[in-house]
Amino acid sequence: MADDPSSKRHAEGAPEQAPDQAIAFTAHDHRQCQARILARAEAHCASGGLRLTPVRRQTLEILLEAHRAMGAYEVLERLADHGFGSQPPVAYRALDFLVEAGCAHRVRRVNGYTACMHPGERHDPVLLICEGCGMVAESPSGGARRAVGQAAVPLEFQLEGVNIEGVGMCPACLADDGEGIGDGKGAPRSKDAGGGR
Repeated sequence: MADDPSSKRHAEGAPEQAPDQAIAFTAHDHRQCQARILARAEAHCASGGLRLTPVRRQTLEILLEAHRAMGAYEVLERLADHGFGSQPPVAYRALDFLVEAGCAHRVRRVNGYTACMHPGERHDPVLLICEGCGMVAESPSGGARRAVGQAAVPLEFQLEGVNIEGVGMCPACLADDGEGIGDGKGAPRSKDAGGGR
């Protein structure tokens, strides 16, 4: 699993991680984070009788490389690099499986996917998307899901799920004069790209 260059920059100015905190915007050992989430996902799939095939596992590993959303075609390119073919259904089937299995989330704002930090747990998180660097943090939604559920009752709307997304700037991008440190896709900006560094 590769390191994302923006993760190192984020770790420099980010607050320390607290237990059960959204970790994307905090300093943490990303390799340990990847290994822990992958192990949880494998255990969840095994206990639920779900097949984490090689292509599905590789897709999850790709999503775990960075705390950001990745589009299906970006995932497809990476899968092809690993010998899994280059037809769109390869990526879409694997991503759909991971979302249905509770191992990934769909990030509608950016038409992408991100690895779930709590695989197998029934939850409806708030996905916080940094417009500066493209990082995505998963945080508990607390009462937000309840509020949406209560709003659905008088309309007799049967709620199947809640997808709450917040857009703004992460602590590292705010510390960088509010201009952001990345290109919105998880890669640091160069001086020439207007990043101010």
